[in-house]
Amino acid sequence: MAPAWTRRRSAAPHYDQTFGDKALSAACEDMVMGRWEGAHDLLATGPHGDWDRRSHRIRLLAHTAADKRIVEAWQTTQPGSADAAVLRADTEVMRLFAAARTGAMPGAESLDRAAHICLNASEAFPEDPHPWVSLITLGRLYENGAHSMNRWWSEVLARDPYHREAHHQALRYMTARWHGSHGQAYEFARDCAVYAPAGSPLLVLPQIARAEEFRHRTENEGVSPHSMVGYWTGVRWDLVETMERWIAFRSPVEAAQDVADLNCLAHGLSLAGLLVESATVFDLLKGRATRVPWSYTGEAEAEYVRWRERSSRAAAEHTDPRRG
Repeated sequence: MAPAWTRRRSAAPHYDQTFGDKALSAACEDMVMGRWEGAHDLLATGPHGDWDRRSHRIRLLAHTAADKRIVEAWQTTQPGSADAAVLRADTEVMRLFAAARTGAMPGAESLDRAAHICLNASEAFPEDPHPWVSLITLGRLYENGAHSMNRWWSEVLARDPYHREAHHQALRYMTARWHGSHGQAYEFARDCAVYAPAGSPLLVLPQIARAEEFRHRTENEGVSPHSMVGYWTGVRWDLVETMERWIAFRSPVEAAQDVADLNCLAHGLSLAGLLVESATVFDLLKGRATRVPWSYTGEAEAEYVRWRERSSRAAAEHTDPRRG
């Protein structure tokens, strides 16, 4: 029988924004067809206390609903629905980001209106961290940053101190692309990783900060990728720590966005030359790929496949009993 790495080599990466969440996929399809009932049922019956999964579902539903008026129709039909209020708030934020991507940066009045909708959602569902995640996301669009960011951040942590999406949005806010610097973003990511419990996906935040710095420096600061040859190898200890504290203690039940976080870790390990370790992460992924951050260093699918193959070969050679 052919070795495992040769069998995996021919398998094309699989892309799925829901990360295998079939109920979410069905609800998004409902949205595309102009129906809100699927979103209603999904959010009403979601796993109790799994705020990360709820946030992942709300965010993808909001992306799907952003160019439609479906959430407004839901609110008209069920004006007292807290789930509809939370989804409406995130949808408003996604609409403003969609406008910003076209070059039409929203003004302060539009941003304040969206913030008001988010605050109303927080009152409708006081336990839910997601309206505050929506606000932290929205904060990036304020010209000089959001004055209420510290309060919004405190509100999230009071509800879920290790909320994955909230930390990722806060990290983006602190990057050089938005309202901080490379140093601030990395310091925030390291602090979060230090205090995160073993097995937490927040332990991958330093790798995400590093990938974002690489992207910004090569795309916006005129730095040649070839001049950053040692960029990834300089933080090998950080990557090893993530393997030891996240992967070694990771729950067998995947968190909502583990696929995205595992891809970021596999990318960092591969570029740092830790190919045996990256092979372990590729095995956990089972071909489930994301465009980011692979697109930061080349064509996304080609990068994923190339490094998966190299990692598989390195792992096979490492375990070959005929060696040394």
